[in-house]
Amino acid sequence: MTNSEPRPTRNALDGLAAHPNQDLGITLQELVLESVDLDDFLENLATLAAITLSSSSNAVSCGVTVITRKKGITSASSDERVGALDELQIDFGDGPCLTALRHNSVVLVVDSRHESRWSDYMEAVWRNGIGSILAVPLDLAGEADAVVNLYSTTPHGFSGPDITAADEFGRRAAKSVRLALRISQLRSTRDDLTAAIQSRSTIDTAVGIVMAQNRCGRDAAFKVLTRASNSRNVKLREIAANVIASVSGEADPAPYFDE
Repeated sequence: MTNSEPRPTRNALDGLAAHPNQDLGITLQELVLESVDLDDFLENLATLAAITLSSSSNAVSCGVTVITRKKGITSASSDERVGALDELQIDFGDGPCLTALRHNSVVLVVDSRHESRWSDYMEAVWRNGIGSILAVPLDLAGEADAVVNLYSTTPHGFSGPDITAADEFGRRAAKSVRLALRISQLRSTRDDLTAAIQSRSTIDTAVGIVMAQNRCGRDAAFKVLTRASNSRNVKLREIAANVIASVSGEADPAPYFDE
């Protein structure tokens, strides 16, 4: 795969290519449903933006950057070249994308060769064959911060109608990003709960083993495990798993519940 070659797309994007007049809202909904996680959704969203906002005279690449309180910065791109440029901008700590996020306003780089802002970053942009950039922030109603970054190989690649179209795309995409973020949060909560239940199940089983071996009560057995955890500087669940393994040979016993 070359640096500018788009990543493989999913069914929703393949369907858009086959039916270019399909409603954008329907395609966005399908992307949310088909994506396996937030990262997958953002990569597909970047590819969708590149497909939707390109024209026969101006092939556009796209990066999407999302900042959440829990995960920090998450970025995705329609191809590897702009993905590297987005990551480089984050390393620099400034650029059109981050400026659009900070000020919640559209930022346009008309010609990267003559852009006086972010001079070091612009030099890298031009060396990578990018002539103009358009950064469009997404309104996520305070749930997170996000921006769509559009890259054109041509200086003056974004006209007034192009900016209007990108702004409209961002407005419609924002709702799907919010939904994808909420689904991601629910998945994370579910995974945390599953891990907590599994950990508790393992500890309870180990407590029972210690009670049987030492003919003691539950509190005394639990203190035995916690003392071992503290003295060895090992997590309590790992100590409990070792106790179970010493009896049953199971390295990681399954919890007593169905997910």
